[in-house]
Amino acid sequence: MLPLLLGQAAHRPLRILCLGAHSDDLELGCGGAILQWLARHAKAHVSWVVLSAVGERAREAQRSAAALLRGAATKRIVLGGFTDGRFPAEFREIKAFLEDVRRSARPDLILTHRLEDRHQDHRITAEVTWQTWRDHLVLEYEIPKYEGDLGLPNLYVPLTRAIAARKVRHLLRHFGTQRNRGWFRKETFDALMRLRGIECRAPAGSAEAFHVRKAIL
Repeated sequence: MLPLLLGQAAHRPLRILCLGAHSDDLELGCGGAILQWLARHAKAHVSWVVLSAVGERAREAQRSAAALLRGAATKRIVLGGFTDGRFPAEFREIKAFLEDVRRSARPDLILTHRLEDRHQDHRITAEVTWQTWRDHLVLEYEIPKYEGDLGLPNLYVPLTRAIAARKVRHLLRHFGTQRNRGWFRKETFDALMRLRGIECRAPAGSAEAFHVRKAIL
């Protein structure tokens, strides 16, 4: 299969905008891809936005992003204080918040939640992403959860063994508040990456998967 090579035609550093509803969503959905891209694009600029991060969750988000983005040329971490589980009721405020982000971010690539995600906070984040950035390449990442809403992705990022292992270690190290959740396990993270690795015949056996609705070749 012929791969699409990110950033090869650009004559300036790659600019990435990462949008997550909660403090571990980005690490779960696209942490491996971000680590791999930063290893290959040393001059990449990353804006990292988490809509709901308060108290210890905010501290986890800040520490995690700082560590994960260590390889970026520049990083901007923005944390919001929206209420976990109540995003539909705060739609207007979230839209204004991301409009503010748009005024300071000029991304080449946007990473966000899936429009079909059954978690209301994830879904609202995706909807407002598409309303706010209308002329960008948007990759929608996936989050494993009880609702069983994983779909059929159409874009894959194969990961090296080292990157896949680093993603798992990072999640377990930085999100102590989630360790009591039955799904927050090494086995869960490995299983999904392995499944997506099978689907794209990843050389090292692991991958992250995304949904692309519009792309220009």
